[in-house]
Amino acid sequence: MTSPILIIGAGLAGLTCANYLHQAGRPVLLLDAADAVGGRIRTDVTSDGFRLDRGFQVLLTNYPETKRLLDYDALNLQRFRSGAVIRLEDGRRTTLQNPLQRPLAAVSALTAPIGSLPDKLRILSLVRHVLKHSPDELLARPGVDTRTFLRRYGWSETMINTFFRPFFGGVFLDRELSTASNFFEFVFQQFVTGDAAVPALGMQQIPEQLAARLLAGTIRLNTAVAAIDSEGRTVRLASGETLRGSAVVVAADGPAGAQLLAGAGFPTPPLAREGRPTTCTYFAATGNSPGRADKLLRLNAALAPALAHNVAFPADVSPAYAPAGQSLVSVSTHGPHGLREAELTECLRGELAAWFGPAARQWRHLRTYQIAYGLPVYAAGQPARQPRQLAQGLFRCGDWAAYPSQNGAMAAGREVAELLLR
Repeated sequence: MTSPILIIGAGLAGLTCANYLHQAGRPVLLLDAADAVGGRIRTDVTSDGFRLDRGFQVLLTNYPETKRLLDYDALNLQRFRSGAVIRLEDGRRTTLQNPLQRPLAAVSALTAPIGSLPDKLRILSLVRHVLKHSPDELLARPGVDTRTFLRRYGWSETMINTFFRPFFGGVFLDRELSTASNFFEFVFQQFVTGDAAVPALGMQQIPEQLAARLLAGTIRLNTAVAAIDSEGRTVRLASGETLRGSAVVVAADGPAGAQLLAGAGFPTPPLAREGRPTTCTYFAATGNSPGRADKLLRLNAALAPALAHNVAFPADVSPAYAPAGQSLVSVSTHGPHGLREAELTECLRGELAAWFGPAARQWRHLRTYQIAYGLPVYAAGQPARQPRQLAQGLFRCGDWAAYPSQNGAMAAGREVAELLLR
């Protein structure tokens, strides 16, 4: 009997790799230290019925890899409206809807106080540019940091600071826009051609759908891996047990993957070691939604010391995220803030009161997720494909071996499976 391929990590990359191998009839065994599949994509359900994704996340529906593997109908995807309400530095708010998906919103988009008319026309120029290329072609383009790219393209600092920085700074967890511009072009294309959505029952439905396709006993949870050998044949568990497989795939998150590979004598890319932190704070509000059920994100264009960078109302998009008569408020703070949870919560209540009125000071704090490694740091010059195979039987996959996104993680998982099947 053929030994299984040992896959360390049951996040998107590991589950994707396992799915393609399983489809081809190859036995696999996934090992994960957590108590459920998903890696960084997890959803907690509170005792009173709120669904809390561990960090605000969405699925971009035109991602090539997710379209290839996921069953969108079974996920019952619920879509955000394309656009955002932006809170400007002076406290004014403006609503920007995507005129490419909502033609009647074109006039409001052109008159929104976030930049000049030439600034907004340049967006159409960029749209035409990204639509001429495939996702892989955009990712392969030479890059600079995104802020430099935007300046060279001709956008004013007002446009950069009131639109690109709050919006894409939230996508990248990088308010300085130091992320590589080729990745920015790829993500911009995804927002132009698809929607931002969540499964009706929370983001964890995505990895659970992939896990459900595997054979019973294929996934061992609460199973921490302590070491791997340099040839990719054996895995030593933290319990002391040793497993032998026909190959080993390191699909753990960046820091854990880097530690395992370093222990086997392999250097790891900077993406595995350097992550962008983010904090997601959830509140419950009683009665009508503070988001007015418009399904739009709220973006803060104000500079530091603002802590509420992005605000969303998930139950406006999918009612299953909150019990009847309650609204769920998701507040994202990107980067380090140095505050204890109670301090951060009170600071956020004060800022949110300026956004949504004094009732925000009474919103009930549900939970805070401080995520040290939200996404890998993807600076200019990083290749979109790190080597997948390190030794005869040792492989690696994850967004840290590609580029920081669900699509990157799943692409790396698929490509490792293809290598193994050869």
